[in-house]
Amino acid sequence: MAKSDEQDFTHISENISLKGDISGNSNVRVAGKIIGSVSIQGDLVIERNGYIEGEVQARNAVIAGKIQGNISCLEKLTLEQSSVMIGNIKTKQLSIENGALFQGNCSMEERSKAKPTV
Repeated sequence: MAKSDEQDFTHISENISLKGDISGNSNVRVAGKIIGSVSIQGDLVIERNGYIEGEVQARNAVIAGKIQGNISCLEKLTLEQSSVMIGNIKTKQLSIENGALFQGNCSMEERSKAKPTV
């Protein structure tokens, strides 16, 4: 997720609290608080002060804030150093930085079974 694509994100700013479900095709950046499920076909970024309590689905996600609930990513999930993830993870690729907190279970889809090169 390139920084140059900032204009392609729907931004929930730090002073906003939402109660309810969010769904859509776009990318979402969360600096505020969401109580409810988030189901998007794009990318999700949760900033350091961002918080989601509920089920989360996205193509890719970068978490620097907190999620309390399960998350499912079609491609890659990154838990940054400041992140707190309380819930189960389902993804193809997972990156957890030193200092991140994760409590739950992780299920990763098996990569396509390519023949090993000898």
